[in-house]
Amino acid sequence: MSARNSADHGRDIPEATVARLPVYLRALTTLADQGTSTCSSEHLAAAVGVNSAKLRKDLSYLGSYGTRGVGYDVAYLRYQIAREIGLTQDWPVIVVGIGNLGQALASFSGFRSRGFRIVALLDADESRHGEVVSGLPVEPFDDLARIAREHGVAIGVIATPAHAAQDVADAMVDAGITSILNFAPSVLQVPEGVDVRKVDLSIELQILAYHEQRKLPVAADVDGVGEVSA
Repeated sequence: MSARNSADHGRDIPEATVARLPVYLRALTTLADQGTSTCSSEHLAAAVGVNSAKLRKDLSYLGSYGTRGVGYDVAYLRYQIAREIGLTQDWPVIVVGIGNLGQALASFSGFRSRGFRIVALLDADESRHGEVVSGLPVEPFDDLARIAREHGVAIGVIATPAHAAQDVADAMVDAGITSILNFAPSVLQVPEGVDVRKVDLSIELQILAYHEQRKLPVAADVDGVGEVSA
C-alpha cells in the first residue's frame, strides 16, 4: 500500500513507515479490545517489535506526538492510522483464481473488519462457474471489466498459477484496477500509476530456512571446511 499523495495531506510518508502503520494499527486494536485507553511509546513499540524512537518518528508523519507523561490516546491514534491508510472507507476487492489459496482468501473473515469487502470471485475454469464460495458465486474471468466497473473496484487479488498472472494483471489494468496484490510466484510488469504488492510464500519459507540453518551446529570436515553436522 502506497503513501497517500501529497496533494491529499500536504506531505509524503516514507514507504517503510507506511509498511509499519498496519502493524501499529493491529497492536492498537488489541489494546483497545483489552480496554486500554492510553499507552506509552515504549509500550506500543514493544508490542510491534520496533524501538520507541522509530515509532515516534513514524507517528510524527501523522501529526501525532502523544502527550508527555500520558502517552498516546489509543482510540484516537487508532483512528488516525486507519484514516491515513484508507481504512475508514469500504474497499471493494475482486479475487482472480479460486484454487485452494483463492478459496482461503475468500473465506478470510478478517478482510471485512479491516475495511475490505470481496465483491467477486473470478476464474477461467468453466467447471467452477456458478460454484458458491463463502457466499459468492464463482464468475467467469471474462466478466472482470464489467464487475470492476459495476462495483468501482480499485484493488484486485491474483491467486492464479504463475503462468497466468501477467495476463490477469493486464486485464485488471485494462479494467481500471490500480492496486494489485499478487500471490502468484511471478514478477508482474505494470504501467506507472499501478501499485503491486507481492506475497511469495515460498520465498518467505526459504528465508526462514536460511535462519534455521544458521542455528545449526557447524563441524569442520577433513579439509578444514565447515559443514553442517547431521
